[in-house]
Amino acid sequence: MNNDQGNDDNIKPKPHHEEVDLGGATVEMTDDEKALHLSKPDVHVEPVHAEDMPKSHLHLHHAEKAEEIFDCTIIGGGTTGLFAAFYAGMREMSVKIIDSLGELGGQVSALYPEKNIYDVAGFPVIRGRDLVAGCVEQGLQFGPTVCLSEKVEHLRREADGTYTLISEKNEHRTKTVIIAAGVGAFAPRQLPSTPEFDADSLNDFVGSQVFYFVKDQEQFRDKNLLIVGGGDSALDWALHLESVANEITLIHRRDKWRAHEDTVQKVLSSSVNVRTFHEVSHVECGSNGFEQVTIQHNKTGDKSTFNVDAIILCLGFIANIGSIKDWGLVIEDGGVLVEAGTMSTSLPGVYAVGDMARYPGKMNLIATGFAEAAAAANQAKHFIDPESKVFPGHSSEK
Repeated sequence: MNNDQGNDDNIKPKPHHEEVDLGGATVEMTDDEKALHLSKPDVHVEPVHAEDMPKSHLHLHHAEKAEEIFDCTIIGGGTTGLFAAFYAGMREMSVKIIDSLGELGGQVSALYPEKNIYDVAGFPVIRGRDLVAGCVEQGLQFGPTVCLSEKVEHLRREADGTYTLISEKNEHRTKTVIIAAGVGAFAPRQLPSTPEFDADSLNDFVGSQVFYFVKDQEQFRDKNLLIVGGGDSALDWALHLESVANEITLIHRRDKWRAHEDTVQKVLSSSVNVRTFHEVSHVECGSNGFEQVTIQHNKTGDKSTFNVDAIILCLGFIANIGSIKDWGLVIEDGGVLVEAGTMSTSLPGVYAVGDMARYPGKMNLIATGFAEAAAAANQAKHFIDPESKVFPGHSSEK
């Protein structure tokens, strides 16, 4: 793959923005690093239920062993990265996981630990934090070294073909790399301002009345709840909180939904008050919060005001892969272009999986990420030991 762009140094290209659908959420992939600062609420927080994260097999990184060269280093400790760690460990590779967050679990922990997930094989339904707990237990069973709260900034290929990953804290030596960093750095889209109110006035109430993701559904017990959005997240929360909240109103600016058809029908048949072609027009904020919200029909201009205790904003996310774009990889649609099947990038021994990977026909699902993780780990094994087979055999035979 050739990623030579041939840009004139005197010409500054306009930042690239591309909307993609990742796991039911609309994500604007951008190479404009300043765009992330437009959304002030920070989703990079540790899971509430840290006690669910098994630690018995977790080996913390020791800086004095920086010269140690690992067989495989995985950038990202989400569900996909954890499954890659499991498979690499099963192939008897020495493994290191590096994650910028303070806990394992990635986007599932950060965004929807309380959300029910329905499309993971073997589980008719499983909560996000329960899936993470299982992935952590599985991913750590072979004793990988884990480095948390550490962001990899640079990748350097050495003369012997190995790689050095450089963070603000350490340098990490490795023979192969699996990039499982999700969508990179991400922040939620804010509610747009209107001539009648400044949306930034809601920032003071993030976590008390305004939410971009749900950590604890009990926060909405017996509340009058407004959900804004038209994707899977908005509709899933409307259904999930129907039995918790006193009343739920769901508004969407269009009548076309970006959600599973079955979910849409369930919401329309539920007690949720669904208002299409509606947007938030005004929120009357005081020093102690707000009690009422005004919404407006974007075709007729009609307005209605009603009591609201809390708002969940499911407007998608702005994401940026940061320094990864400078590592000599081929970047496409805000992700890393790979060879389908092998998950190989343009750099030998470097693979990309999960939401970070791009190839024709790519589907951004947790289930897809698991398959990609297995493929990348087995390819990495063959890369460092060409005499070993790519196909590992069946685990039931071991």
